[in-house]
Amino acid sequence: MKQTRNKVTQISLDQLKAYLWGAAVLLRGQIDATGYKEYIFPLLFFKRICDVYDEEYSKALEKSGGDKEYADAALHAISVPVGSHWNDVRMNTENIGQALVSAFTRIEQANPAQEIDGRMVGGLTGIFGEKRIWTNKDTMPDRLIADLLEHFSQKTLSLAACPADEMGTGYEYLVGQFADDAGHTAQEFYTNRTVVDLMAEILKPQPGESIYDPTCGSGGMLIKCLTSLKDQKKEWRGVKVYGQELNALTASIARMNLFLHGVVDFTVVNADTLEKPAFVKKGKIQKFDIVLANPPYSIKQWTRQAFSTDPYGRNIWGTPPQGRADYAFLQHIVSSLDTKKGRCAILFPHGVLFRKEEREMREKMIKSDLVECIIGLGPNLFFNSPMEACIIICRTQKEVSRKNSIVFINAIKEVTRKNAESYLEIDHIRKIVDAYKKGVAENDFCRTVSVEEIEKNNYDLTISLYTHSITDIEKESETKDITASVTNWQTSHHAANESLQLLIDLLH
Repeated sequence: MKQTRNKVTQISLDQLKAYLWGAAVLLRGQIDATGYKEYIFPLLFFKRICDVYDEEYSKALEKSGGDKEYADAALHAISVPVGSHWNDVRMNTENIGQALVSAFTRIEQANPAQEIDGRMVGGLTGIFGEKRIWTNKDTMPDRLIADLLEHFSQKTLSLAACPADEMGTGYEYLVGQFADDAGHTAQEFYTNRTVVDLMAEILKPQPGESIYDPTCGSGGMLIKCLTSLKDQKKEWRGVKVYGQELNALTASIARMNLFLHGVVDFTVVNADTLEKPAFVKKGKIQKFDIVLANPPYSIKQWTRQAFSTDPYGRNIWGTPPQGRADYAFLQHIVSSLDTKKGRCAILFPHGVLFRKEEREMREKMIKSDLVECIIGLGPNLFFNSPMEACIIICRTQKEVSRKNSIVFINAIKEVTRKNAESYLEIDHIRKIVDAYKKGVAENDFCRTVSVEEIEKNNYDLTISLYTHSITDIEKESETKDITASVTNWQTSHHAANESLQLLIDLLH
């Protein structure tokens, strides 16, 4: 990084991306790609907070006219104890991993969570993840750690050189690269960002609201809501951000991600949302203005028995089958919505719309009149999976014109694939959002359907039942409906198991 006389030259985004990915390249051949994030993210975070600390110290020194005592006493966004700085670790030539662990531990201890309005926010306890990995010299010999430290030392990651927004963008890039490189593990912490853009655009977060993600992964959905406010030049700092994540490493990544995006007022908890919800007030599930989520699809290992007698009363529509926890997450989310202005957007596999074993719960959900819109997305929008997903939009206070009805949007064709990557373009998002807002009938794309009509279809929410050939739907027999659905299945790119289940369920 070059430096002028009075101004630090910013690192370009392309330079930042190359710099970040270069660290991952050093690990190739030494560890599996699935483990990159365990090493790169903590080092990146460590380097960033040390460079910002130095930047703050320099400003305090300049402000005081060179008074080092004043600068030493200045407040910092994140404290770096004496002997725990990046440069302190870099000076080591032996047992570098242990030096890193010691620095990580002292920094975590020096930055505990703070109580704000009766809740604990921020804090670095446990943020550097599993520390034992750094002292295993078979996996991470001193030579490799030294190479990583020297690589990261090539640039200064101060706020002047790399503002929070750019740092966050670079971080998101790295998350995406790891998703590509790590294969099937990607889905646990990464959701296609263009899909998240669509969800945030529909929910329209506002200043001062609370935002929650019960399966937050790397925190991308939470961050998108905040950046959407930034982009609109609206106040975002007063927004309260909450997340819960089962995987400890992924929860740490989410916290780092929020910090690196300049967010400090947040709470992310590492725990099982279904078994032990983290946000409870006076024995009841805490309410939020906005909930976004991409829950793990159809998990089989979950505490079904405990949910059947849930002390928080989340099983409002019943207990899902052991092999599919989707409706458990859905009921948790609905239970977390503010009764006046609560709204949510949830990504699910299409099976939740029609599966036979969930029919009774689906009927109760529809009759609750909370579901406002169902959007069917195109294929290949998820890493290493051709599956199609849907977004279920719920709202606790629907507009009068939308009561006792659901807007169906068949956006299966609204997707672009380029360079082996599928994504929603801005025009796709605009078209879907416009259809959501208006709910006006458009052949094969959008239609507002009454609950009465859905009841006639035995509470089946298969999107093609309501958007396929609108003028002929009422004339089609049940057999033709099934044939159309099977045809739709045959032309899709679902994973083999999900496709087989879809066919079986539709024919029964």
